[in-house]
Amino acid sequence: MRIDILTLFPEMFKGPLDASIVQRAREKSLVEVKIHQLRDYAVDKYKSVDDRPYGGGAGMIMRVDIIDKAITDIKSKAPNKNTKVILLDAGGEKFSQKKAEEFSREANLLIICGHYEGVDHRVHEHLADEIISIGDYVLSGGEIPAMVIIDSVARLLPGVLGNPESLAEESFSKINNDVEYPQYTRPEEYKGWKVPEILLSGNHKKIGEWKKSKP
Repeated sequence: MRIDILTLFPEMFKGPLDASIVQRAREKSLVEVKIHQLRDYAVDKYKSVDDRPYGGGAGMIMRVDIIDKAITDIKSKAPNKNTKVILLDAGGEKFSQKKAEEFSREANLLIICGHYEGVDHRVHEHLADEIISIGDYVLSGGEIPAMVIIDSVARLLPGVLGNPESLAEESFSKINNDVEYPQYTRPEEYKGWKVPEILLSGNHKKIGEWKKSKP
């Protein structure tokens, strides 16, 4: 799988992509992540990518022509021509585990990180295949939401996790549509706080019933 990120701040991705499960997926060549600087597609010497909004208003708006130029170039270099373009926007569909599973089946994702006061709405109307939000709150840009999507999608790719069975039991999986049941490990008792006796019983049927009843 290949994920392209179009952003004004490529340096924000250095840490999250070089650690934990995402790093493991990249090292195994199960996912390739390419970061693209939007300013590289600017048409003036100042590398401008935004302008004042028509009709007035505060802030600056990211330009449709520059984003279109970037998308066209990135798509032309992708190994698979079926690239899904995702625009990160506060007004988009709420991201979910179901959506992560859908994205994990794509060969190519191209994620556009919005910034400033927003993106020219013609990107929504004509260039993006899906508009996605990670929640009802305001962030400075789309970089952190992009990291959320990369992490949640990468861990679903076959071969990334050491034990694939963990996907079936974790929170919001196809089998478990709720949050995952409580889990405990050694020590059996700490400061008077005890592990539930059922988990120590060895009765797997009863344990299974207990897990299904939680939380």
